[in-house]
Amino acid sequence: MNGISIIIPTYNEEKAILDTIRELHETMKASGIPYQIIIVNDCSKDKTREILESNGGGEGLGVTLVHHDLNRGYGASIKTGSKYAQFDVLCITDSDGTYPNARIPDLYADMKGHDMVVGARIGKNVHIPWLRRAPKAFINGLASYVSEVRIPDLNSGLRVFTKELFDRYYRLYPNGFSLTSTITLAALTNGYAVKYVKIDYFKREGSSKIRPIKDTMNFVMLILRMCVLFNPLRIFIPLSLILLFLGAGILVWGLTAVGKFYDGTFIMLSLSAIQFFCMGLIADAISRKE
Repeated sequence: MNGISIIIPTYNEEKAILDTIRELHETMKASGIPYQIIIVNDCSKDKTREILESNGGGEGLGVTLVHHDLNRGYGASIKTGSKYAQFDVLCITDSDGTYPNARIPDLYADMKGHDMVVGARIGKNVHIPWLRRAPKAFINGLASYVSEVRIPDLNSGLRVFTKELFDRYYRLYPNGFSLTSTITLAALTNGYAVKYVKIDYFKREGSSKIRPIKDTMNFVMLILRMCVLFNPLRIFIPLSLILLFLGAGILVWGLTAVGKFYDGTFIMLSLSAIQFFCMGLIADAISRKE
């Protein structure tokens, strides 16, 4: 490891962006770690671009500054930023003041022997709205089941990882907020060494871009897609067993309690169970060809 490229996706952060840049410069200079800061302005509608340009632009602020002409999303901004990275270790963080960027040197130091170090938002000072806590717990639990690894924070936006890991699964990353969840599941289900470090999470400046219902559904669908792609038997085998036992239960209940032989229902559920099992085997075989 010879340095770190810090990518900051930015959208409508006129109140916090300059403070974030100053904090990062102070932190990284004090650490002595060679670094690069990449700001990707995702076509902000407020004065973010004007503020960045009026303060000297990329050269004046000591950053690599990239502007999107259209709003393409959080994940797309990170993918854009990765193309400008000068170092083989990448870091992502937010520009709204929620993550403790002073911990970046610690996360970087923990990269020895690991492919990714994630700042898990389970520290003493964590400000996550109650409305988002239940969906977050459910998503983390589902992802942990799929990956067979306990995941304390699936989609933390403060993490450090190798460029090799990021580039390997580049084609899978969505343009939205699910990029962090995708790289987490891709790494864990493919044997990469991932470490979680407790961090705090502060109240953000400005309004959140998260859409609780829509984004939660997107996260669930993403996890299921990643399961089919990387660990399909974790979904298909349980589904097969549920259908098989359901069919057997209906058969026994019909013969003992009702006195009817529900042969059609039993056969349909049994065949469905066999189909799901076979689909799981096929998906598993395909996933192992990579």
